[in-house]
Amino acid sequence: MKKVRLGRTELYVTKTAFGALPIQRIPKADAVKLVRRAVDSGINYFDTANMYTDSEEKLGEALNGIRDQVVISTKSAGKDKKTVRAHIEQSLRSLRTDYIDLFQFHNPAVLPDINDPDGVFSVVLEAKQKGYIRHIGITNHRLGVAREAIASGNFETLQFPFCYLAAPQDLELVEQCKAADMGFIAMKGLSGGLLNNAAACFAFMEQYPTVVPIWGIQREEELDQWLALAADPPALTPELQAVIDKDRQELAGDFCRSCGYCLPCAAGIDIPQAARMSALLRRSPYQPYMSDEWHAKMHQIENCIHCDACKSRCPYGLDTPTLLQKMLKDYDEFYAVHHND
Repeated sequence: MKKVRLGRTELYVTKTAFGALPIQRIPKADAVKLVRRAVDSGINYFDTANMYTDSEEKLGEALNGIRDQVVISTKSAGKDKKTVRAHIEQSLRSLRTDYIDLFQFHNPAVLPDINDPDGVFSVVLEAKQKGYIRHIGITNHRLGVAREAIASGNFETLQFPFCYLAAPQDLELVEQCKAADMGFIAMKGLSGGLLNNAAACFAFMEQYPTVVPIWGIQREEELDQWLALAADPPALTPELQAVIDKDRQELAGDFCRSCGYCLPCAAGIDIPQAARMSALLRRSPYQPYMSDEWHAKMHQIENCIHCDACKSRCPYGLDTPTLLQKMLKDYDEFYAVHHND
């Protein structure tokens, strides 16, 4: 399986990598079987995070005894030294390992300061000096923070949303990381599930040899799909380019990426799903969203108190309250026609 040098970490990871967030949703035995099968099929890179409930624990069990065959990255969103230290210690226990190949600061709103003795970077450097961490990276959804991270020279990798809906400035980040010899890890290669042509997504990523996409995998058929594409990489044919062009046209503008940083909502609205409902209704089987449960969840939008907390947290600058009202109107119109289908 094709491998990519992850920047100056000198880690060589499979271009087809395993995003382990989804395995928190399945039983442990199923998760262990899935991860083991991925390793047996040639995948050597697994990405998780402290906040992905039991994902680290499941990976730890699956990779026990074959730790030397894989590269593991994890993350902490801790905002103080005590919390980050506790997260590192917990990750080591859960993953059943003596070291973390790549530790990533998880989507900080402000770049961690390497020179602050009381800041979170100091405890990560301490862990690295002790051998618990081998490399330090950062994840983000904010273009400004990503640019600062590259310019600082303090991070060996950047994990950033990247798919064929990428804007020109996102493509520039890839080149900037390449020039800085930073690894570029692509999250949300399917744009939170809005993109449904895996071949088109894979062919797009193949154009960027330094980019390592981490595909979120939860089911055997998803693993099969990525393995088949890795074994016989699709060319970016006119047919696949047409799919990309159509999606870019339909999803341009103020679409929600379902990153979840808007949460929690004071009114209990499921913002990451509700704010992209129009696309979900038209780009996936819509019948589940016609249920009484989902009808009630969408009408929770009527309880919005317009505190604008979600708007202030959105790394993409969306006017979330306005977008939610737009989604509710569209949902009700769609529901009126299709709820008895």
